[in-house]
Amino acid sequence: MRTTGDTRARIVTAATELFRRQGYAASGMKQIVAAADAPYGSAYHFFPGGKSQLGEEVIRTSGAAYLELIAGLFPPAEAADMAAVTRDAFTAAARTLRELDFTDPCPLATIALEVAGTHEPLRLATAEVFASWTDRLAAFYRAGGIAGPAAHETASSVLALLEGAFMLGRAARSTGPVLAAAKAAAAVVRAAQSDAQSDV
Repeated sequence: MRTTGDTRARIVTAATELFRRQGYAASGMKQIVAAADAPYGSAYHFFPGGKSQLGEEVIRTSGAAYLELIAGLFPPAEAADMAAVTRDAFTAAARTLRELDFTDPCPLATIALEVAGTHEPLRLATAEVFASWTDRLAAFYRAGGIAGPAAHETASSVLALLEGAFMLGRAARSTGPVLAAAKAAAAVVRAAQSDAQSDV
């Protein structure tokens, strides 16, 4: 027997998948509800603010899931080879991109690009999620000896490389940009480590 919680979760899951594959603007509430196999009125029961509220829910739910993924790929460990861990995370991302047939693995970048200049609540939600990812990755680099501000700059650069590489990889239908970015990200981390050691 389906519960109201199940229906809500199905709507969020359906919206996440549609936003990931075809974007926020192209995904209508009727399509989302149909994909969720839910009554049309249930969408507005759970999300009285309509697609905008549902979009925020997708952003925050996906953001939390990917934050856990980042924590798994970059476990805090002082002895870790941070450049190698970073490179390996990009290599894993390249495999994921290929397995998903070059659709974006995460809906956040797709939504962020669409709404940055047109929808302030969704822009703020994506900004908060990206900031949480940056903070988590910065904690990994700090644990490895890169000082506070430099750790944050390194994390921001690494995430920017990854998101940009996903976009180029999707356009080219190739993992090449992600693998190239893996080398660049490792180099960024090594440079930050070198700077940190020279400051000691």
